[in-house]
Amino acid sequence: MLSQSRLESLLAHFPNLTIGLVGDLFLDRYLDIEPGVEEISIETDLEAYQVATVRNSPGALGTVINNLAALGVGKLIPVTVIGDDGQAYDLLKELRRLPVDDSLFIQDEHRLTPTYTKPMKQDASETWRELNRLDLRTRGPLSPATSKLLCQKIADVFDKCDGLIVLDQINETNWGVVNEQTRRTLDQLAVAQPAKLVFVDSRTHLGCFQSGVLKGNRAELVGALKSSATKEVSVEDAAQQLARRTGREVYATLGEDGILVSRPDGTSSRSPAHPVSGPIDIVGAGDSATSGIVASLLSGATDLEAADIANLVASITVQQLGTTGTATPTQVLDRHVEVSRS
Repeated sequence: MLSQSRLESLLAHFPNLTIGLVGDLFLDRYLDIEPGVEEISIETDLEAYQVATVRNSPGALGTVINNLAALGVGKLIPVTVIGDDGQAYDLLKELRRLPVDDSLFIQDEHRLTPTYTKPMKQDASETWRELNRLDLRTRGPLSPATSKLLCQKIADVFDKCDGLIVLDQINETNWGVVNEQTRRTLDQLAVAQPAKLVFVDSRTHLGCFQSGVLKGNRAELVGALKSSATKEVSVEDAAQQLARRTGREVYATLGEDGILVSRPDGTSSRSPAHPVSGPIDIVGAGDSATSGIVASLLSGATDLEAADIANLVASITVQQLGTTGTATPTQVLDRHVEVSRS
């Protein structure tokens, strides 16, 4: 674990950073249902939930944006595609509260702004629970014209930023912002400027990337090998194989087992997780780890120091229930003190 003074020095550099982001940007819309209020619909004879509060928050790539902003990163430049609809209005309204430059957004009137609508209701113990989520998105690929424009904007942001985060949220191949064309552009940029960090997080297409620093959980890393023998491969072996393929570090986020850093030379290190008391919500923990790793690497941290900071950040965000949490520099420093004393 890094020292308190080293942590302070790295965190102090975050406001100087400009980080580019490429990926699927969602609107997370929480509908808080009024407890104890029941009304039966005349039309359907079913209970009509009475929503008392609507909370909007950037999701998917927006969760990373939220975390980077909370950590104090100075400027964030996302490249993404959203619709020209009410969801886009609400999403942009939330983003403009943050240090976000939205000049490279593409608004496509033929697409829906991806939205996760999450009805929230209290159970008998007065704990808020998420009901069936309602998903809104265009189930199909970007148009060739939009993909071409997207690649141009990716090249633009690459020139402007200190480092780039790529978040591939969509499971279906080539349906999201990160498709075959954008992956090719990203690979070309990473090869042309190997000193610039390109950090890749993909749910189901991690194996399609030939360059960049990859991050994934057990299933994502093992699945990235796309081999008939993947069931026999450990996450450690998968991470090492991917590190050799890309020539860059691979970060394996392993929940209670911390973060494994695998390097192309065959070495590896592990940063332990920090147990927390009480109930936890792991939604968004991987995105908070991404934010901690990238901001730290761009501030001069070693790969293991970046993993240490990511674990501190994640230990804070998982304690925030019913939302994708964030962590501030003060909270990170305080958690470091707690961990150092334990």
